[in-house]
Amino acid sequence: MSAKRTKMKNRVFGVIVSAALLLSVSVWQESPSVGAAVPKLDNIRVALFIEASAGKYRLNTATATFTSAEGLKIGMRTASAVEPWLTAGKDPVRFAFDDYKVKVVETTDFNTAQSISKRVQALGGSPSITTVSKSGKSYYVVSEGSYNTAAEAKTAMDKWTKDGSVASLLGSLKASLTGPLHLEGGTYASEAAARSAVQLFSSAGIDAYPAMRKAGTYSVMVGAAADSAALATIKSNASKVAGAPALREADTTTPYLLIRDDNTISGTAKQTYPSYSFPASGTKVWVSTDGSSGIKLQERGGRTYRGSMEVSSYNGKMAVINELPFEQYLYSVVPSEMPSTWASEALKAQAVAARSYALYQGMGFGIAHVNDTELSQVYSGIGAEKQTTTDAVNATAGKVAMYNGKPIEALFSSNAGGQTADATEIWGNAVPYLKSVPSPDQNAEKGLMQWYRVVVPSGAVGYIREDLLNDTGRRNAAGAKVLTTNTDGVKVRDNPVVNDSIALVDKLAKGTQVVLIDQSVESNKMSWVLGPYTSEALQKSSGWTSAIRTLEADYGESGRVIGMRINGSSLSTKSPVNYRTLMGGLPSTRFQIDETARVDIEGANGATTKRPEQSGSMYIMGANGKTLASSNYYVLSGDGTIRAATVEPKFRFVGYGNGHGVGLSQYGAQGLAQLGYDYIYIMQYYYNGITIEGQ
Repeated sequence: MSAKRTKMKNRVFGVIVSAALLLSVSVWQESPSVGAAVPKLDNIRVALFIEASAGKYRLNTATATFTSAEGLKIGMRTASAVEPWLTAGKDPVRFAFDDYKVKVVETTDFNTAQSISKRVQALGGSPSITTVSKSGKSYYVVSEGSYNTAAEAKTAMDKWTKDGSVASLLGSLKASLTGPLHLEGGTYASEAAARSAVQLFSSAGIDAYPAMRKAGTYSVMVGAAADSAALATIKSNASKVAGAPALREADTTTPYLLIRDDNTISGTAKQTYPSYSFPASGTKVWVSTDGSSGIKLQERGGRTYRGSMEVSSYNGKMAVINELPFEQYLYSVVPSEMPSTWASEALKAQAVAARSYALYQGMGFGIAHVNDTELSQVYSGIGAEKQTTTDAVNATAGKVAMYNGKPIEALFSSNAGGQTADATEIWGNAVPYLKSVPSPDQNAEKGLMQWYRVVVPSGAVGYIREDLLNDTGRRNAAGAKVLTTNTDGVKVRDNPVVNDSIALVDKLAKGTQVVLIDQSVESNKMSWVLGPYTSEALQKSSGWTSAIRTLEADYGESGRVIGMRINGSSLSTKSPVNYRTLMGGLPSTRFQIDETARVDIEGANGATTKRPEQSGSMYIMGANGKTLASSNYYVLSGDGTIRAATVEPKFRFVGYGNGHGVGLSQYGAQGLAQLGYDYIYIMQYYYNGITIEGQ
């Protein structure tokens, strides 16, 4: 009985792009603005935190904490202007909604408060610690969350208090709910005067806070009730406080800033900073600075941003929007998306693509044009800015890629793997300027080592980096090279890259002999190998309900997968790009499938068995006449190629590129720039039929 390897049904892709081929592609030159005017955007609004509509994007925060080396100004944004309210100085200021929260604990022991806060945070909550003075004592209050209703807050309270560690720390102390219902009284010209009135209620053991109603006007807000019954109790107790101002129910339909003393930022009992709570509905807080050092947002990784900040409610959650001059936004986007050390013409192309993409979006996030992630374009604030990329933005100021008088959706990805995708191959819809073209992306492989795919003494197969092996000069009976390890502890890996999160295939001592069956460059953004994946692993990622025995693909113009079949039945998905996720998270859809169990076995009388479609026991007789029982075996083809095969189905993916592959390839732009092409050529090469317009 002999075994014969079936020919893989997947395409083999060419990835080398010559300068002559590039020159043969028609491009257009820069054109003056004609017809429709090139759109301009003075300021762009970038969502740093937002609950976007229709599930488009979600990144939530319960607080927003700002600092600036040159001091902050706080105001209220109206439909027509920004009303200045106060100058906050250089100290941190925190903002939160005046809504429903869990008061997890109120204690005189700061260490207890801090321990509970840390535990709630570890459980996924958003705690803060504030100080209140009552009856001559300081109490530390751990509040958690930002909830639209008391019922939501109650659900959260039950979650935190049922945790064993929290319950142990609480002891006999009880959690409760707070809310946005207050009593209000007095009119004061300063915060200090309002705090004096607050002391009247605090001395009687009643929660009270200074509040700001507009610039230079303060009041006292008493209580933070979650329902009308609790507010009535507060009102009854407050009425007994001698010398206190007359109280009324606070108007929550107009802007205010309720001031608490926050310990969260400092992490100490003695140092507090102001925390401003404002109505969740209808209020837009504006934070700005006159300096050039920017505004730091603690909750977004401590990044610092140009421009100003708007904090408001959108779709029931806190939205933090960074508003800044459009061109200055690009100062951060370009180096966040492309290495700043790359050729200047590639950087200029990235600048024009980023500018065009942002203009195309409009108000894509309802109250913001874009967000700060790869869902729009990566925007990392001032810290990402580099002089080379800033120069590229300035050199192309106002330049926009246009098609039929409108900005294009200038999509780009890291590496097209030698050929960009047609839009139909990724999302199923045709776009006239998003066509497939060859792309010189191979510079991603520059300087990388080769990895040898080898058979180790145990019979397993894996990859070893070339510098860890020596050639013995011998070949085995099948004609394959025999190599030997040149050091101890040589790691054998599933894929040709160092990834210690994946279990090793083996670990070999110095002098161990292995058999070479294949080699490839270290996995990178141009080319990569992943797997082998078991049937069970792909069932989980794809949602397929039965064992996966065969896996096949259909390919589009650029060699990207546009359809897949499992066990002969279609694996349907809304868009072809989703096959990346369905196959366990592949870098791109430009891949081949190695079905390791696929072979044709020629038996007696010319009968052929096709595996794995036809199941049943399989017996392999070795050269010594013994029948081998192993999950791995090796097939020698007529041309001398050795293929690693498995008895049970497993699946390897050998692919090219990183990202969706539509539009500009960033590595390809670098390749074209290195060949001497300018940014206009690069843009018009990747975006079919466009013009570059603008000042």
